[in-house]
This record gives sequence, C-alpha cells and structure tokens, in this order.
Amino acid sequence: MVGERIWAPWRLAYVMDQSKNETCVFCDAPGAGDDEQRLIVHRGEHSFVILNLFPYTNGHLMVSPFEHVARLQDINGETAAEIMALAQRAMGILDEAYRPEGYNVGFNQGRVAGAGVDSHIHLHVVPRWGGDTNFMPVLADTLTLPQTLEDTFATVRGGFE
Repeated sequence: MVGERIWAPWRLAYVMDQSKNETCVFCDAPGAGDDEQRLIVHRGEHSFVILNLFPYTNGHLMVSPFEHVARLQDINGETAAEIMALAQRAMGILDEAYRPEGYNVGFNQGRVAGAGVDSHIHLHVVPRWGGDTNFMPVLADTLTLPQTLEDTFATVRGGFE
C-alpha cells in the first residue's frame, strides 16, 4: 500500500560502500569552509544542520554534533538539548516551506540499525506526505524529487536566517 514505506533502493549502494568510512562527512563538512557546497544550512554552538546528500524526500536533513561521537549516550546534555532544539526549529522551517503531512525523526545508531555513517551520531528529519513514494525508485532505480538539492538548500537555509 502506498505511503506505508519509503522505498529507496538506490541508497543500498551508499549503505554498502565501505570506502565512505575512510573519512567522516560530519567532521569534514564543517571544516571545509564552504557551507553551501557541503549543504550545511545552519551552525549552532555544539551542532549543525545539514541536508542529506542522498535524501528520501525533499527537505530530508540531519542534525549532527560537531564532536565526533558514535553513540547518543556519549554526547553531553548541552549538545543533546541543542540537537533537539535545532530539529524542532528545522521542522518549523520545513512546515513553512514544504507543508509536509508528517515526519520521520530519529537516530540510526550502529550499522545494524541502518546507520550509513555509524561512527558519528546524527538525527534524521524526514518530511513525509501521503503517497510520497512512487514507482520510479522501485522499478527504475531512479529517484524522483521535485526540487534540486541546491534549491532545497536555499529554501531551508533561508528559514534559519
């Protein structure tokens, strides 16, 4: 039945690619000096908001601590509170920009739990709409998003300014 699952089989190659573990995107991106190129839409004191390069839906973003920590239980209280506050703020921005009907929000801690980057904890915020999956990803291994990452970046970042 449509709407019960987000089918994203194109992500399997990303999840299975062991070479991506040579560096940490959540450590590298903030130090790169080009937030737009690295898709960082906002920086807090302890954490930052970044678009997912391999999104399930438009507006799919992540909130990550600057500190390289693998487990939620190992981050300090201030960082945990800021991550949640930034997720709430991001959801408000996404509500205004995209009018989603719901969200999936959560941590995938550890590779067996689905973490594509299991060495650096991050919170996914995935906007959802009824019927937001279609036949293209399932049959043609093709992602169909109505907006480019660059346009999504401009939309989401504008909400943080």
